[in-house]
Amino acid sequence: MASSAISSRLVLLHHFLVFLLASVCKLSQLLRRLPHNIFIFISSSLAPSPRLSYFRSCRDSGEVSSQISLKSVREALIRLEDSIVFSLIERARHPYNAPAYDRLYLKSSGSSLAELFVKEAEHLHAKAGRYENPEEVPFFPEDLPSPLVPSYNYPQVLHPAGASVNITKTIWNMYFNELLPLFTAEGDDGNYASTLASDLVCLQAISRRIHYGKFVAEVKFRDAPLDYSSAINNKDKDALMKMLTFERVEEMVKRRVEKKAMIFGQEVTIEDKEDDNVDCKVNPSVVSRLYGDWIIPLTKLVEVDYLLRRLE
Repeated sequence: MASSAISSRLVLLHHFLVFLLASVCKLSQLLRRLPHNIFIFISSSLAPSPRLSYFRSCRDSGEVSSQISLKSVREALIRLEDSIVFSLIERARHPYNAPAYDRLYLKSSGSSLAELFVKEAEHLHAKAGRYENPEEVPFFPEDLPSPLVPSYNYPQVLHPAGASVNITKTIWNMYFNELLPLFTAEGDDGNYASTLASDLVCLQAISRRIHYGKFVAEVKFRDAPLDYSSAINNKDKDALMKMLTFERVEEMVKRRVEKKAMIFGQEVTIEDKEDDNVDCKVNPSVVSRLYGDWIIPLTKLVEVDYLLRRLE
């Protein structure tokens, strides 16, 4: 009886192995018929996605702050271009809506609706820990509440004395007094809450891009500390500005953001035809001017202010 049971199991095992071998052969034949790029797709789908933030990559990989590079900073700046262009496109959905910025509109408060909106939003963001991130700079830092979430140990990339550089007042005035009238239509649709929500996204994206100059300055200082130290010790702002200025790169950035505004702001159709008279949601030349007249110069101003404090 025992030998008969063993024989039966061996027969079953033999059939199973034959079935398994046949299945493997069929799978191998199927894989050979698939196009080569399907394997690239599968491998890329399984691979971890690239990090968009320098700090996220440091946290996940355990890198130390000394490993910040010009390449990682450049990638962050290029990604912020997308954020700025998309935020401008979203804001352009509404007309200018002047009452939202008029301090007389809210007679009892003494502030504009825009100021109240941003202040309240920043209070909420502070509770969620937004301004614990060195990349984030509030427009109204006074009396911000403490975070309700546990603090996170961000890598200390910036020099402590220079980390406090803040030109949000300049950015605020530039945005509302000079930029906003350039890309919004005249009129009032009454949607002030939606309008100001879009304004806030624009302000935060532009401010983050400009204050990223602190990271640019830190990287450049680490690459050539002796060259920068001489100008810093002499408090020579003009020399520092000259060292930080690369006109060819600036022109390339202006052309790139103008092209992005043209591509991102088009109406997408399913018809394969080219139209030379493309109507963009935001005038690409305005985005180029935003970078040329304000973002690039203000970023370099942040860089200079940071470097002047770098040796303190």
